Amino acid sequence: MSGAADRRPVAVVSGGSRGLGLALVTDFLERGYRVETFSRTESAELTALRKAAAADTLSWSSVDGTDAEAVEEFGRAVTRRRRRIDTLVNNAATGLEGLLTLTAPTAIETALRTNVTLPVLLTRACLKPMLARRTGVVINLSSINALRGQTGVAVYGAAKAALDGLTRGLAREVGPAGVRVVSVAPGYFDSDMTAGIGQAQRQRIVRRTPLGRLGSVDDVLGVIRFLTSPAASFITGQTITVDGGYTC
Repeated sequence: MSGAADRRPVAVVSGGSRGLGLALVTDFLERGYRVETFSRTESAELTALRKAAAADTLSWSSVDGTDAEAVEEFGRAVTRRRRRIDTLVNNAATGLEGLLTLTAPTAIETALRTNVTLPVLLTRACLKPMLARRTGVVINLSSINALRGQTGVAVYGAAKAALDGLTRGLAREVGPAGVRVVSVAPGYFDSDMTAGIGQAQRQRIVRRTPLGRLGSVDDVLGVIRFLTSPAASFITGQTITVDGGYTC
């Protein structure tokens, strides 16, 4: 690998095969990053993107997000292969809806492992090269469900609130080494998780949202693009809400 290639930044995106994750992978590539991502299966869109990308710029791995050892090994492998990590986006997540008393313990455990344990362990692995170079940024994808209560998403909201707690505590730990940690809490935007929302509920959400619409992937992507840029170099330990005013 050439010296010039060595100086290109590296972004790690969990769950990069579709939706916001795929948009993040595409955006980082367009910004000159080398990108490492994983998911259980590779989508046709990610396969096409990987084949079209310049050599050694996009790598995908098959990783089960509930397998703690596999997640940590992915982080270690990226460090060995790339020698640096500049940005980590903890994007992978799984939804869970239903009243707590009616939700199976196995479903609760899977949701917590995917939405809390996975990002904690992946962050732990990816922080080491950041701390060594005294620079880097970690973006945790939270949710407005961590900020306000809503029937049927108690477990999901608790998991996302845990990520916000991780953001604040970790910002204190790694800030002196030049590493930033920020949460982004999207509201309702068109994604796999909101695809099942009925028309009546969608209309209620739009009526409650001051900007009068659901968000888009680009709305969230633009905020993450800013937070991973030099313009955000003095922002850390915060949760940035992107919800069109839904929670105001």
